[in-house]
Amino acid sequence: MSASLLRRGLELLEARGRGKAPPGLQAGSGGPRTRRRKAAKGPKKSKATIKGRVVKSAIEEYHKKKAVSHLRENLQYMTSGRCVADKAVTQQILTQNRGRKSKDRPPEKKAKKKPEGTVFTEEDFRKFEREYFGTL
Repeated sequence: MSASLLRRGLELLEARGRGKAPPGLQAGSGGPRTRRRKAAKGPKKSKATIKGRVVKSAIEEYHKKKAVSHLRENLQYMTSGRCVADKAVTQQILTQNRGRKSKDRPPEKKAKKKPEGTVFTEEDFRKFEREYFGTL
């Protein structure tokens, strides 16, 4: 039996029999209570009917939920700033945000080797030959 049925039965017995129920079974005592849901106020319409429903266009719904590009406003905001970071700092940020895998990294640029030129001229070589080997 549920608690509500017990309470109703006791109330009926109380009204018929003695004048009062035992103190532990009186209504409004500190015993366990069940909460009742309050009915929603105002008239509710049945959702099963289509009457009064407005048909929405799928194209209009698509345009409402379509992503809006804020690129132009963002670029304008970013370019209007006074502070410009160093090129080294921006490169470091870009490399940190790039993927960690080796396939995501571009090949590192190798410094071009300059052809090794001599410091000495032809005349210096002739002078060295004369001093070292002597004149033949």
